[in-house]
Amino acid sequence: MTALAFCAGAFSACRTAGPSDPLSEEIAPPRITQEAEKIAVFSAGESPLFEKRRGRNGPPFDCVFLQDNISFGGESMTLSLTREENGYGGAEYRSRGFYSYGFYSVSMKAARMSGVISSFFTYTGNPWDEIDIEFLGKDTTQIQFNYYTQGEGGHEFLYALGFDGADDFHEYAFDWQPGSITWYVDGTAVHRVTENIPSARTQIMMNVWNTKGVDGWSGTFEGWELPVCASYRWIGYAPAEGNK
Repeated sequence: MTALAFCAGAFSACRTAGPSDPLSEEIAPPRITQEAEKIAVFSAGESPLFEKRRGRNGPPFDCVFLQDNISFGGESMTLSLTREENGYGGAEYRSRGFYSYGFYSVSMKAARMSGVISSFFTYTGNPWDEIDIEFLGKDTTQIQFNYYTQGEGGHEFLYALGFDGADDFHEYAFDWQPGSITWYVDGTAVHRVTENIPSARTQIMMNVWNTKGVDGWSGTFEGWELPVCASYRWIGYAPAEGNK
């Protein structure tokens, strides 16, 4: 979620579930990203489909997105949060183009630090439509799913992973259809919504940033042990049937 997209919905009571509560396979069968669906593989370096953003992460957070905080090496891309002279520097990598209904996926390792968000999401500002996969760095054994439709949010759902998302890479995904959004962890469907689904074409985004004044949601950010990083191996997208 971008800071500009932050609202009171982040303070609402989240519904929760865990590994013992997967969706029925009849409702949502397992879905793992195929090699042909990977539109950016970061072992090959920077993708021409994406760009590094430079700019401020918006009030009330004193974090800017710095292009130098995005690096490529080995098998992954790293987004870093650093201490800067006038605050903090995060990182955001986003698609140059806009995408619609389909299956979106990422192989990522979360940033572990209270008050730090690491994410994979789709977003457009006009209208404000958004679908979120977010780690709240205070507890990376959980992942938060959320969405906004024309600025209406408040759909937070916390899922207990059964592992620590900051320890290793895992696949996280959502299948966005006109009448539903289904979220996946390592190929297993774990959460589904069917009301007020967003419809606008959106950019694909990943970012790391620090929070301020929302301790009840994200945990207290103190930033004593920066830098902290999130890592990404690849991004996947497969358009929905009839949406190619």
